[in-house]
Amino acid sequence: MMSNVIIENVRNELTQKNELRIGINASNFLLVSHIDESGIPFGIAPDLGRIFAQQIKANPKFVVYDSPGELADAGTERNWDISFVGNEPQRAKNIAFSAPYLEIPVTFLVREHSTIRVMTDIDHVGNQISVMGRSAYDLFLTAPIKNATIIRSRSIGESLQRFIDEGIEILAGLKPRLISDCEKVPKTRILSGQINSVKQSVGTLPINRMSAIYLHQFIEKAKADGLIHKLIEKYHVHGVSVAPSA
Repeated sequence: MMSNVIIENVRNELTQKNELRIGINASNFLLVSHIDESGIPFGIAPDLGRIFAQQIKANPKFVVYDSPGELADAGTERNWDISFVGNEPQRAKNIAFSAPYLEIPVTFLVREHSTIRVMTDIDHVGNQISVMGRSAYDLFLTAPIKNATIIRSRSIGESLQRFIDEGIEILAGLKPRLISDCEKVPKTRILSGQINSVKQSVGTLPINRMSAIYLHQFIEKAKADGLIHKLIEKYHVHGVSVAPSA
């Protein structure tokens, strides 16, 4: 149990007038189940934010972004105090991440009769991969893909629509989302296996050193106590797993 002094120091480091600004990526439907008419988000990530705010005795204020790239950029402008976003090395240059609390597999959707059968068939000259630009899985693909062409879109929905309309061979994404897309788009299939998993974490600005340590401890306890598992069940989220203890 953290002492009141530590909690007060963390609150003072993170907040102004006891208001904790919580950055949320609305495009991740696995973590943000819905947003009500007043713009308040609900889901695994918003609930974790509320619980953390309650723990440091601050008032939560949600700052909602349409994409993870926009959320990450807003951190450099100090527009949020903590944020929920995929833990990725490029982002870690500007965000101090906690240990991951959730892992989401990343894979590909292809045409039913495509000659692409295994992961090693992806990176061939002439292949095109539709992806949401600046998503964690886009950042994962940038380094290993040497021969195929990555087609970046502004949103998940746009990346799917271009896959459909432009006849792009491959759609990259979070596996739970691709399973849903596969059900909607005839004559497509999910490639077996996965290229990686997006590790969801909570982050703050690197200058907030005490708070970064406290966030790490908060997440580790949330995993150990079963809180993350309970939130997954509460929002009926499928295809994700609690990250292992750090």
